[in-house]
Amino acid sequence: MSVNNCPKNSTSCVARFLGRLSFQPFKENPLLGPSSSALEKMDALDVGKVVHQHEGWRLITCMWLHGGVFHLLANMLSLLVIGIRLEQEFGFVRIGLLYLISGLGGSVLSALFIQSNISVGASGALFGLLGGMLSELITNWTIYANKVAALLTLVVIIAINLAVGILPHVDNFAHIGGFLSGFLLGFVFLIRPQFGWVNQRYAPAGYSSTSSTPKFKAYQCVLWVLSLILLIVGFTVGLVLLLEDLNDHCSWCHYLSCVPTSRWSCNTAYLLPG
Repeated sequence: MSVNNCPKNSTSCVARFLGRLSFQPFKENPLLGPSSSALEKMDALDVGKVVHQHEGWRLITCMWLHGGVFHLLANMLSLLVIGIRLEQEFGFVRIGLLYLISGLGGSVLSALFIQSNISVGASGALFGLLGGMLSELITNWTIYANKVAALLTLVVIIAINLAVGILPHVDNFAHIGGFLSGFLLGFVFLIRPQFGWVNQRYAPAGYSSTSSTPKFKAYQCVLWVLSLILLIVGFTVGLVLLLEDLNDHCSWCHYLSCVPTSRWSCNTAYLLPG
């Protein structure tokens, strides 16, 4: 907010008593935060700067910026609800990598299809965690008790969140890119043995641990290989299309991010909180 310095450019700042730390007027930023230009200075995702000025780091740094206090609180609450359980089960390293790579995937897809707005936020990475939860359920299917109930609950949550993304000023491409990346990464990072070696201490008399069964099932290994290949190909193609400015927009893809109605328009350039 110090970079924003609202009083320098406006006389109707929110919480003006905070001085240069005050917020932009609600009509400019209803999320209680800085201006779009201030976020751009702090390395928000700006496709023009990524492609033409070679500022590729914006694909990563935009994940650590938020459109305002409300945006930050919503994302952090979601991270606590989703991330804590995953980290407890799979550890900091695997979930951290899934989070970061999914966020990058969301930024790449967003940059390919939304070029007139700047984008900030961790929603792409958060959707990656949701995608990882779904693929983890699939690849570790046999160890779950209430399989169908867990699957339906997760699918409904994902569908509702993606549906919200068709509202204006929401970067749904970041959501979709993050979800797809996380879904594939889940098959790579979150695989668990379905049956493994028997501890010799608890083995019956005459049992030899050398005759143990494989730790992973064949379908898990197939999903692991296919997902890794798709991730490498997808990121390579996406980054080449973006950085070489070769992407060609399809005529209907913009409806994935915003569906125009009589109540709102999708044509206004705006800050997109991801």
